[in-house]
Amino acid sequence: MSRPPLPPFDEDSARLKVRLAEDAWNTRDPDRVAAVYTEDTRWRNRAEFPLGREQVRSFLQRKWARELDYRLIKSLWSWGGPRIAVRFAYEWRDDSGQWYRSYGNENWEFDDAGLMRRRHASINDLPIAVSDRQFHWPAGRRPDDHPGLDELGL
Repeated sequence: MSRPPLPPFDEDSARLKVRLAEDAWNTRDPDRVAAVYTEDTRWRNRAEFPLGREQVRSFLQRKWARELDYRLIKSLWSWGGPRIAVRFAYEWRDDSGQWYRSYGNENWEFDDAGLMRRRHASINDLPIAVSDRQFHWPAGRRPDDHPGLDELGL
């Protein structure tokens, strides 16, 4: 199984890989998202360290059961060979109705088939008022005309 674009990445292929990842995560479908990782993928996400695709799937199920109305924007930071660095922000609410904007950085490493074998994420959560939300599109893929992180000043 291969997941183009494949490494080594140039700017265009790295940007496409980032957008494809954003689109997949905005589906909030753990099976679809987990399918882009190697069977033996290694993650660091906050204080959790999922190992392998099945642990990633379980992690994502828990994440999206807790982070409601999730909307994510990713932005390419850097790339080289089989690696891509990304910054991101996402908005979500908890079951009490409190909204958050989570900011973070990810470092990705891919195998030759374009599957992600390593993902290291550092994330901070900021409580926000509903009036401070900036990610206003229907659930699913961010529309092409919706501003990105730079345009939003994030």
